[in-house]
Amino acid sequence: MRAGINAVTAALVIGVLIGLALTPDGRSWLRRPTLMLGGAANASAGPPTTSVSPAALPVTAAAAPILTPLAAMAASGHLRIGVFGDSMADGLWTSLYREMRDQPGVTVTRFSEVSTGLSRYDYVDIQAKTARQIAEQPVDAAVILFGTNDAQGISIDGEIHDFGTDGWKAAYARRVDDLVALLRGRNIAVYWVGLPAMKRAGFDAKMMLINEVVSARMQALGVPWLETESLTQNAEGEYDAYLPETGTGRRRLMRANDGIHMSTAGYQRITEPVAARLKRDAGLASPVADPAT
Repeated sequence: MRAGINAVTAALVIGVLIGLALTPDGRSWLRRPTLMLGGAANASAGPPTTSVSPAALPVTAAAAPILTPLAAMAASGHLRIGVFGDSMADGLWTSLYREMRDQPGVTVTRFSEVSTGLSRYDYVDIQAKTARQIAEQPVDAAVILFGTNDAQGISIDGEIHDFGTDGWKAAYARRVDDLVALLRGRNIAVYWVGLPAMKRAGFDAKMMLINEVVSARMQALGVPWLETESLTQNAEGEYDAYLPETGTGRRRLMRANDGIHMSTAGYQRITEPVAARLKRDAGLASPVADPAT
């Protein structure tokens, strides 16, 4: 009887190991659980210390093509804006839609999807997904906000890179470059929105590491980088759920209870500079005030 139990146990162990070997990124899951809940992945510990500078990462995208100016698009009678990203981008889309809905000929379409990101292409391949989206519904400008699900390992070219390591930075930069190249290759102007400050110190450190990598890539590629960290901090440079409202100065609740996502007022706050930049580049009337200026 005992021998039979041991045989069954051994068979189960072998089956699990075979399953992990056949599962994409199985080793990464074995090292740590994967959490894709719109921004709460691996939020407890800070990122590992690394030596490479994001600015020194190689540019993998081709030279930027000459794009049709947004002002020319708007002058032709239409300007199609798409918002791409994760659950954080959902709120950005809602506020940007409200900001632009009174502009004649301007449309703002949501292409974002909760629980997605640039780290886990075995879960959702953002490069392929974006290619399908813009083929089905073309846009002239892409506003991108990714990152809240990306504090986890990347499997690329058959190798797994733990979050925050030099290999991870290079792999993440490559995916950022490839996404920008895909959009620009279809005459789409790109605007990348940075991640806001986060409540939990460990998770905030991870998000700021992602900001560091992406902002360096945007500078290298000549893509507008619209940071939101300073907009989501108080006068002391710290996370604060309550911040003064633009215009009135009245303190409003800006963050959701999870300390990651924003309230309606918070999304409005980080959308203002995005709308201002789009309106300026498109030559649209009455741009909103840029609180970062």
